Amino acid sequence: MKLATYKDGSRDGQLVVVSRDLSTAHYATGIAHKLQQALDDWNFISPQLHDLYVTLNQGKARHAFPFDPAMCMAPLPRAYQWADGSAYINHVELVRAARSSEVPQSFYADPLMYQGGSDDFIGPTDDVMVPSEDFGIDFEAEIAVVTGDVPMSATPEQALDGIRLLMLANDVSLRNLIPAELAKGFGFFQSKPATAFSPVAITPDELGDAWQGGRVHLTLQSTWNGRKVGMCEAGPEMTFHFGQLIAHICKTRNVRAGSIVGSGTVSNKSVEVDGRKEWPKGYSCIAEKRAIETILDGQPSTAFMKFGDTIRIEMKGRDGQSVFGAIEQKVVPLVR
Repeated sequence: MKLATYKDGSRDGQLVVVSRDLSTAHYATGIAHKLQQALDDWNFISPQLHDLYVTLNQGKARHAFPFDPAMCMAPLPRAYQWADGSAYINHVELVRAARSSEVPQSFYADPLMYQGGSDDFIGPTDDVMVPSEDFGIDFEAEIAVVTGDVPMSATPEQALDGIRLLMLANDVSLRNLIPAELAKGFGFFQSKPATAFSPVAITPDELGDAWQGGRVHLTLQSTWNGRKVGMCEAGPEMTFHFGQLIAHICKTRNVRAGSIVGSGTVSNKSVEVDGRKEWPKGYSCIAEKRAIETILDGQPSTAFMKFGDTIRIEMKGRDGQSVFGAIEQKVVPLVR
């Protein structure tokens, strides 16, 4: 099942069911007006949404209309929680290696995670508004899940059962603000502006056998200013699967329906070519590219994003069709 939220002038939009091929949609009016409503009563509401989904895919939905990603808000426009992990340790290793710092052994056993702002997500085609280019604007291509209720002290296996939906994310980072914030010892805040999510959120069954062990075994594509810079494999090198990330949150508290958990930047290891390291899969954020350049050449040469830059993030299934639709955004200056 594929779900989206259409703009209607309200904070939370209106829930729509989207066909598998992303060509048509149908308002979920009469079943649930908002996605959070469906998440709060999932066992009762989701079968009704699925029936509409089947009818839509069969071409029998009487009031279907063409699906337009530009009409989409984030599938969950605001959430009770947005917790982003760093599940791809290769990303941490690269960033640390670039500044000649070792990765603590604890990082391989206990996930890194920060809690971001969840009150103001932006849609898949909304502009990324930033007050200044000097902040070091970066995209971060990620995968995220939306949970149902997951109880305190849940095991990773139990936590996997709490996953209701999956999405893609652009977890925008302002890199030049990060060092001063981390130096305070309290973590990210101003350096993490509003996150964007894919046009649709999907139930895990839509992935078929690409959903294995809490990981999505497909390629995440990042295209910056029309040039494909990342073709990163999301499955094999995800050190902590989504069940482990959710269980990390659940150690001391309950996770409630409508919580969003991110994977962190999808990252792949290097390969040796003629005695030199290369990264043929590319990168899912500019900071990683700059880290690679520093490791190879002693200094970074790729600049962060400028006003007018564009970023497209998409994942295609094994049939070549877009799974979540694409995040397509332009970076623009904040107009006061």
